[in-house]
Amino acid sequence: MSLTRNVIANYAGQIYVALIGIALVPLYVKYMGIEAFGLVGFFAMLQAWFMLLDMGLTPTMSRETARFGGGSTDALTLRRLLRALEGVFVAVAAIGMVALVVGSDRIAADWLKVQDLPLAEVQRAVILMAIIVGLRWICGLYRGAIIGFERLVWLNVFNAGIATVRFGLVVPFLMFVGSTPTHYFGFQLVVAVFELGMLVHMAYRLMPAVDGTARLPWDWRPLRGILKFSLTIAFTSAVWVLVTQTDKLLLSGIVALEEYAHFTLAVLVASGIMMISSPISGALLPRMTRLNAQGDEPALIGLYRRATQLVAVVAIPAAVTLALFAEPVLWAWTGDRELARIAAPVLALYALGNGFLALAAFPYYLQFAKGDLRLHLIGNFFFLLLFIPLLLWMTRTHGMLGAGYAWIIANATPFVLWLPVVHRRFSRGLHSLWLWRDIGPIAFASAVAAACASSLIQWPTGRLAVVASLAGVGACVLLSAMAGSSWLRGLLVARWHARVSQ
Repeated sequence: MSLTRNVIANYAGQIYVALIGIALVPLYVKYMGIEAFGLVGFFAMLQAWFMLLDMGLTPTMSRETARFGGGSTDALTLRRLLRALEGVFVAVAAIGMVALVVGSDRIAADWLKVQDLPLAEVQRAVILMAIIVGLRWICGLYRGAIIGFERLVWLNVFNAGIATVRFGLVVPFLMFVGSTPTHYFGFQLVVAVFELGMLVHMAYRLMPAVDGTARLPWDWRPLRGILKFSLTIAFTSAVWVLVTQTDKLLLSGIVALEEYAHFTLAVLVASGIMMISSPISGALLPRMTRLNAQGDEPALIGLYRRATQLVAVVAIPAAVTLALFAEPVLWAWTGDRELARIAAPVLALYALGNGFLALAAFPYYLQFAKGDLRLHLIGNFFFLLLFIPLLLWMTRTHGMLGAGYAWIIANATPFVLWLPVVHRRFSRGLHSLWLWRDIGPIAFASAVAAACASSLIQWPTGRLAVVASLAGVGACVLLSAMAGSSWLRGLLVARWHARVSQ
């Protein structure tokens, strides 16, 4: 499979999913109400916390499938591993769903600060959430296998279709059938069942055929060989959930559901930075793993640096634009000036924090490809020692704004102090090139362009005019970032010379 094609497919698919998911939120608020939308934010947080049950098995499935593509494992071993993981996933999903269903009344009555919605309605919504998150979590196993086979074009087309149904078709359903939380989550349950069925079908189509495949019994022994690597990933995955969702969990039990909805809106917009920068990992991880298995170190490091510049060109302009123009962005999106005023400071802080986070993910990709996550484990441990106490203190004293400050401080600190250690371990001399040649010029060019736009622009009064102005500012910042990328400049110059010489 072409890496370029997979990267393009990942970006196109992820950007579409991100845009449709974010763009239609004002309609959910309109038809469901702001407090009911707080339940949608709570649902998204539950899905993320459910990933704690993954135990590192989904990325391990992806890695083992990629290793099969590189010739490092055989077909029977891969089929046995999938069979073993299916048993684990179904069992753990069932336990998680039952636990949430049993606790649904306490969640509705005691944890969530509901003001206007009927508690019985909230409890029904929580029960539906429990079933949906379990089904969607099982989907991750089969997505992992499909990613390992590098069938990312199909996967992204499928994801875009599911997103269209999940985010788009639910709007007419809310308009003409019913707009209660039960209606919304009942619709999402039907979509989740269909999604799981399609992913199971595709994953098994891609699996290599072996004699006696249909008679493979469930056996835990295939898990023994990957247990150490999986548990390391499990810890890092748990840290990721703690890092990205602890603020949302704390706030859901501290502030009123309506205020939590405002926080959710701000964080949702900021998450667009990760949504448009993370697709590279889906194509990058299996290819880097294969290059490492083949012993091609120069190609591995070269791919790593080019991918860093590609993500920096996307993530840095998005982060600085959202940070400097948070209130116009929110107003243009929702049409609610009061909502924009309340949520803008949180959006600015989370946007900058997500910018650091998108770039700090790259050393993890390198360690994943090498099969050595020890430093990642240590780094995440120290990250938690910083982030959790800081978050607890600032959230309880300053609410959602305190969560934003904790987020940016906690993400900037390891970027400065820990990433040099990781790079030095795997490739001496890499960090200075990565930071000052691959990221530095892009960040400088983006910041200068955004600051100039901020000082010069006069915002119009109409929403469409504000949207056009924001698009112009974003385009200028993006072009400045592209000009700061040595790889993109070289690529464009080479293509220009090739065209002229024809």
